[in-house]
Amino acid sequence: MPPSPNTPAAQGFRMPAEWAPHRGTWLSWPHKEASWPGKFAPVPAVFVEIVRHLAAHEEVHINVRDAEMESGVRQRLTAGGIPSGGRSGPGAIVFHHNPTNDAWCRDHGPIFLQRETASGRREEAIVDWGYNAWGGKYPPFDADDVIPTRVGKQYGIRVFDPGIVMEGGSLDVNGRGTLLTTESCLLNPNRNPGLSKARIEQYLRDYLGVTHILWLGDGIEGDDTDGHVDDLTRFTDPGTVVTAVEDDPRDPNYAPLRDNLERLRAMRDQDGQPLKVITLPMPPTMFQDDQRLPTSYANFYIANGVVLLPAYHPPTDEIARQTLQRCFPSRKVVPLPSTDLVWGLGSFHCVTQQWPAL
Repeated sequence: MPPSPNTPAAQGFRMPAEWAPHRGTWLSWPHKEASWPGKFAPVPAVFVEIVRHLAAHEEVHINVRDAEMESGVRQRLTAGGIPSGGRSGPGAIVFHHNPTNDAWCRDHGPIFLQRETASGRREEAIVDWGYNAWGGKYPPFDADDVIPTRVGKQYGIRVFDPGIVMEGGSLDVNGRGTLLTTESCLLNPNRNPGLSKARIEQYLRDYLGVTHILWLGDGIEGDDTDGHVDDLTRFTDPGTVVTAVEDDPRDPNYAPLRDNLERLRAMRDQDGQPLKVITLPMPPTMFQDDQRLPTSYANFYIANGVVLLPAYHPPTDEIARQTLQRCFPSRKVVPLPSTDLVWGLGSFHCVTQQWPAL
C-alpha cells in the first residue's frame, strides 16, 4: 500500500539505521528515584560512563530540568574527568533545559528521519509519537511526551505528529526498508486500542518510510514494556540480526526466545532475501527485591566508533562481546556494568536516542 498523502514517507523521508553516522546521541539525565527504588545512588555514575564513551566519538545532548540540574551534572562529569567541549562535533556535551519525567530517552526522545533533496542535500525531520509510559504504567508522563516537539522547535526541525502511541524501543530498522517489532507490544490494547495490525503497519510505513514489517512474538521476563524488540533482536547490518536465546528449558524465557528464533529463520528482508541470524546468549537470571530483571545483551547501543554492551556476568559478557565485535569490526564493543541500571528495567539502548548526521 502506498504511503498516505502528506506523511513523511510520501515526502521521501525514512528512518536511518542506528549504525548510520551520527551527529550525536540524546540522553535524559536520571532523576526519578522511584524508577530505581532503594538503589538510585549508583545510576548517575552509570550515565557518566555512557557520556565518557560517547563523547569521544560524537556530540552528546543531555536533557535536564533547569540550570541548577545542569550545574550538578556538569560537576559530575568534571569529577569523572570528562571535559565539556564546544557546541558541536566529537567532545561536545550540550545541555538542553527540557524537563523530563524519567530517563528512558529511547522511548520519549525524538526519532529522526532523513531524505535526499533534488539538489543532493539531506534534510531531516522528527517523528513525535505519542508516549504514555508503556500503557499508562508510570504516570505522570506529560513532560516526556513533548520532548520531540521541544527538540524540533529548538533546532528548527520539522516535526510530524502521527497521533498514536509508539516507543523507540519497540522497533528496529535496517535502513533499507525493513522493520522489526513484536506483537506483544504493538498489539497490546494499552497502547492504541481499536487499531488493527494492518492499521499499525500503515502508520509505520507512513511515518518511518519502511516497506517491509517483520513481527516477533513475546518479550522476556521482567520487561515492563510488554516486549520491546530491543531486548530481543537487533539488526547489525541490512541483512543480519542478532537474537537472544535462552539455553535452559526450565527458564520462562526459553520458549518465547526459541519461538522468535524460528520466526527469524523463516523471515525475508525487503528484497526477499533470508536474514542471517546470529544468536546471543542470555545472562544468568538476576533478581532484585524478588523481581526478575530484564537482563539482555540485545540492549546494546551502536554509536560512532563504539558499541556499548550491557555487562552482567563475565563469562557470558565475553561471548556477547566477541559475537558483536565480529558484527561491528570497525567499532570497538565496550562492555559496561549494567546491573545497577537494569534495576530500572532498562539498559543502554533504553536510555539513548541517536541523532543521524546529515
